[in-house]
Amino acid sequence: MSVTEMFSYIQGFLSADQDVREDIRKVVQVLEQTAREILTVLQSVHQPTGFKDIPSKCLKARELFSTVQSQIGELKTKFPVEQYYRFHEHWRFVLQRLTFLAAFVVYLESESLVTREEVAKILGTEVDREKGFHLDIEDYLAGILIMASELSRLAVNSVTAGDYGRPLRISNFINELDSGFRLLNLKNDPLRKRYDGLKYDVKKIEEVVYDLSIRGLAKEPEAGGDK
Repeated sequence: MSVTEMFSYIQGFLSADQDVREDIRKVVQVLEQTAREILTVLQSVHQPTGFKDIPSKCLKARELFSTVQSQIGELKTKFPVEQYYRFHEHWRFVLQRLTFLAAFVVYLESESLVTREEVAKILGTEVDREKGFHLDIEDYLAGILIMASELSRLAVNSVTAGDYGRPLRISNFINELDSGFRLLNLKNDPLRKRYDGLKYDVKKIEEVVYDLSIRGLAKEPEAGGDK
């Protein structure tokens, strides 16, 4: 093979690779739009009247997650299944955002932490990498940390809405989450930096709870309290 033929072959490989990446980007852009739509639905819970509409907002979000499943199904067809991590950078951030949204919905519904398996089911992905397109464990953890920031905001807005019990429940939940993350030896730099932000979320929520306490408004969370 001559030098010209060799580089012509390489160019063909590069062109094919670029075509795959372009196809992936197009689907990811649609996924990002759906994620924005879900976020828009859920953001309304931060409004003073939004707490009364939490069940309907969660239902609407779950309906949109069915669209996510279809879009991820299309994404799976755009590259060889064994090359997941070769193209992972293209959908990593949108999967983290979708994980956050799924986790936020589950928290609003049950005030519990969504499992990786539950997120995978909501998104229409696998958990085990051997089965193909899956939810990477670090993407799952990143999404959970994004949710923690959203809950610190929710704690503040709960007070504005006159829901004084919710910040205490959020505080207990975030403290448990923080304890769980302390058990992990995080090697991923972006993930570790995001985890560093969790302590600020903990502090912010503690300040809300303390303010309620000195105002005599803090109440111990009750089992099966208002969601």
